[in-house]
Amino acid sequence: MCRIIVSVFFLLNFHLCVSLTSDGLSLLSLKSAMDDVRGTVFSSWKENDDSPCRWTGISCANISGSSEPRVIGITLSGKNLRGYLPSELGTLVFLRRLNLHGNDIYGSIPNNLFNATSLHSIFLYDNNISGQLPPSVCNLPRLQNLDISGNSLTGIFSKGLRKCRQLQRLILARNKFSGEIPLGVFPELANLLQLDLSENLFNSSIPEDIGELKSLTGTLNLSFNHFSGKIPKSIGDLPLTVSFDLRNNNLSGEIPQTGSFANQGPTAFLNNPMLCGFPLQKNCKNSSNNSSDRGQGSSDNEGTNSRKGLKPGFIILICLADAFGVAFIGLVIIYLYWKKKDSGGGCSCTGKGKFGGNHEKRMFCDFPCINGFPNNDSEVESEKGGGGGASCGASGGEGDLVAIDKGFSFELDELLRASAYVLGKSGLGIVYKVVLGNGIPVAVRRLGEGGEQRYKEFVAEIQAIGRVKHPNVVKLRAYYWAPDEKLLISDFISNGNLASALHGRNGQPSPSLTWSTRLKISKGTARGLAYLHECSPRKFVHGDIKPSNILLDNELQPYISDFGLNRLINITGNNPSSSGGFMGGALPYLKPAQPERPNNYRAPEARTPGNRPTQKWDVYSFGVVLLELLTGKSPDLSIPTTSTSTEVPDLVRWVRKGFEEQNPLSDMVEPMLLQEVHAKKEVLTVFHVALACTEADPDIRPRMKTALENIEKVGA
Repeated sequence: MCRIIVSVFFLLNFHLCVSLTSDGLSLLSLKSAMDDVRGTVFSSWKENDDSPCRWTGISCANISGSSEPRVIGITLSGKNLRGYLPSELGTLVFLRRLNLHGNDIYGSIPNNLFNATSLHSIFLYDNNISGQLPPSVCNLPRLQNLDISGNSLTGIFSKGLRKCRQLQRLILARNKFSGEIPLGVFPELANLLQLDLSENLFNSSIPEDIGELKSLTGTLNLSFNHFSGKIPKSIGDLPLTVSFDLRNNNLSGEIPQTGSFANQGPTAFLNNPMLCGFPLQKNCKNSSNNSSDRGQGSSDNEGTNSRKGLKPGFIILICLADAFGVAFIGLVIIYLYWKKKDSGGGCSCTGKGKFGGNHEKRMFCDFPCINGFPNNDSEVESEKGGGGGASCGASGGEGDLVAIDKGFSFELDELLRASAYVLGKSGLGIVYKVVLGNGIPVAVRRLGEGGEQRYKEFVAEIQAIGRVKHPNVVKLRAYYWAPDEKLLISDFISNGNLASALHGRNGQPSPSLTWSTRLKISKGTARGLAYLHECSPRKFVHGDIKPSNILLDNELQPYISDFGLNRLINITGNNPSSSGGFMGGALPYLKPAQPERPNNYRAPEARTPGNRPTQKWDVYSFGVVLLELLTGKSPDLSIPTTSTSTEVPDLVRWVRKGFEEQNPLSDMVEPMLLQEVHAKKEVLTVFHVALACTEADPDIRPRMKTALENIEKVGA
């Protein structure tokens, strides 16, 4: 109380002797209420200034009917300020944005703050604010964003919140709100896009009308509360793109199977002991009754089974064992036959064989050095026995040359004698462009020289990769295995990769990368990645999605490359510490125009050594690629902010900061993208998809299938 009196006295005296505007005087109350620990925030706040518009963290604008610029924004987030919120802020009648998050603000939120009726965004999260949320918050007719998470607020979920009809984001997470959520609130919030009530003390059932939030996107987060009872079926009426997070509650009964529930994974429902049904691995039938029924049935039938002889299950097992025995004997006979046939052929390399034929492997007798693939960085035309300077005798034994695609047939010596262009070198092997005699180019990657003891494992991986067939994934055509030589032959994609197209030699994007083209690349990449996750035989995790692994053809259609490659490198003993990203792709130059740091595309949890790759890693990486397509900025560069001289070292954080501060879209987007008709709305939608994909918590990120569905709607 003493401090408030001093503050009022301070302002009255200054009002008599300075020419500062009324907005400036109101802001001085904030300076008086806060301790500037660093001493850098309020140093520019001078009482003898005519206007506060040049003060740190203050934004102004010319308002119609006003003779002077008026304060419209206060942005002092993360400044290590300690103090309370003065009620004088409510006199800033044109204030639109109040951003004080990440400080040490204590005390309650003053009722008078909501006299600033132009406020549309309030960001007070990650402070130490206590007390209750004043019901007058909905006196703000334009309120769109309210984020007061990470404080110590108490009280109930007020029914008065139904009056905030313009509200788009309501984030109350990590507080101490309790009680029940009344009916009748959510049907009134027709514009709500984000709802996060996680980590509170709500102990009622989930309201039935929550399914009426038809505009909701991203994640409905009700986790880490004490919600009880059954999950309302109405939640299934939410848009199909919404993810649920209902973990760590006291929910019970069977999970509904309607609408949006079909798109949820098991993590959405974990740690609800009384919850059962798909996708949880818990049957809803009473287990105790089942066990007693089974016990009674077994005792009743014991005598019957003993009289009838063998059980049906044993008979089936015996039949299966017989079938496997016959099949095994047949395989042994076939193996011995082909081994005898091959051994009689010697090493006479006469005649020509097609790729994938019976005597292909003997054709390596003429090429002990695999001499069609030089180790220098220039084009080489190899003659028989020449080897481009390579020493002979490197190929110490016979190898297996296998065509995965039987329709892709060519002569082996044609491959080995063809012109070979080095496309790139890395820990993932050397990659060549090889033009066959019929003019068809292929990409050939040389892997490591070891791994001869892991042949079966290598073949199993190759076969899984070879079964992947999708128009947005590079297709593996064949492979060669020998103790000291492993080759992968894949389609050659002719127009380089996305990294080169985005940044080129001089850091400028290709003129052909219009918004419609970037949207096409985004959709194609999402389709290919969703296929790898959901439909491929192995349900692959790529683990290294980035622009240099997204190849482009002449029509600028994208192709995902290098999936499954790290596993093959591990088998062959090569070092995958660096990433070339050139499998199947042609580069305009031997070296990338800008060095890449792959970790900047990796999810936060992927940067911890020892963690196994997951599909959510790929989702995060895809989100970073989207942000790079939208902004034109590489994630490995420090990005200067527009309002201060500081730099943000992370593209994801920079974009989130921009949206949080309501920066104009033109400040974040590649300028050329907003020149197309309807581009602005579409760009904004893709931004939301990218931000959802780059959530720090992997459980909150959508599945790749969901991200694809959201992107497919853009421009449709």
